[in-house]
Amino acid sequence: MATFPIPLDTPPMEAKARDELPTDAGWQFEPKWDGFRCLAFRDGADVDLRAKSGKPLGRYFPEMVAALAALPVERFVLDGELAILVGGAISFDSLQMRLHPAESRIRKLAAQTPSILILFDCLYDAAGEVRISQPLTERRAALERFFEEVGPQPSLRLTPYTRDPAEAREWLDRAGGALDGVVAKRLGGPYVPGERAMVKVKRLRSADCVVGGFRYEKHSKLVASLLLGLFNDQGQLDHVGFTATITNAERPELTKKLEALTGGPGFTGKAPGGPSRWTTDRTAEWTPLKPELVVEVRYDHVTGDRFRHGTKLLRWRPDKAPRQCAFEQLQPEASPALLASEIFAQDEA
Repeated sequence: MATFPIPLDTPPMEAKARDELPTDAGWQFEPKWDGFRCLAFRDGADVDLRAKSGKPLGRYFPEMVAALAALPVERFVLDGELAILVGGAISFDSLQMRLHPAESRIRKLAAQTPSILILFDCLYDAAGEVRISQPLTERRAALERFFEEVGPQPSLRLTPYTRDPAEAREWLDRAGGALDGVVAKRLGGPYVPGERAMVKVKRLRSADCVVGGFRYEKHSKLVASLLLGLFNDQGQLDHVGFTATITNAERPELTKKLEALTGGPGFTGKAPGGPSRWTTDRTAEWTPLKPELVVEVRYDHVTGDRFRHGTKLLRWRPDKAPRQCAFEQLQPEASPALLASEIFAQDEA
């Protein structure tokens, strides 16, 4: 692909996070899916999948490489989201399991849980036209023509869209499970690689959690983060994540409050491990507490019974009994029925 008109290291267009969807005219709204962002390249027999970071994804999704290589359209560059369906919903856990060093393991997973590619943009088409500088309306029309040319494909989905802000807000209000939120794109805007030229609004949820422990800052004796827990069905307190949104002004008094509760069992179920290898501002050691404090935190996703990312501390809940903090709060919401039927309905063979 050395002569391909769009380089393989082209970064995808990204989005700025906002609290509200735009309300002025001239926007197209699309679901933001909870998968792996992926640029799909094909030039004849050559197929390449690239992550948002630019790293190749093909070896982890060999079934998608094969599916794209078998299409009747031989040249394209498409932007989309890799996803794996389990029980009719997207499973981020299943995606993460693909990032495995053993090829035999990847091949087994590819056969057991094949991926789909939810497509939402066309950068280059079979007619040999580079569409990056064209407005979204033209790129969307090209993407729809692509789907007409390839016909029904079990591995491909065309993302729905609306240009009605009220409908987009309804999607956002009902987002959960498969949906990560809603993305807004300018109808007349070009595709700007690597730039935050879109707007994204996530549906953030909250949960009441027990503070089962804390970590000190790396070079001080002040609290750095609170370790959060929820009670499982066996009555054990499982570690589910952390929050570090504590102001410097709050740290001294909060540290005293926490140290007064040391000596407790901390987490009686799943316990915290060390910090991520990417983390540099907190220590691996943590201090267990008596399970008496409850906080309400805001989160975006749950993966494997844990918050996938750090949470935001909203408020303390002295009115809440720790035993009331259970996993039932994290039950996924149903995806909007219309979107689910459009995206996930299997084509009848």
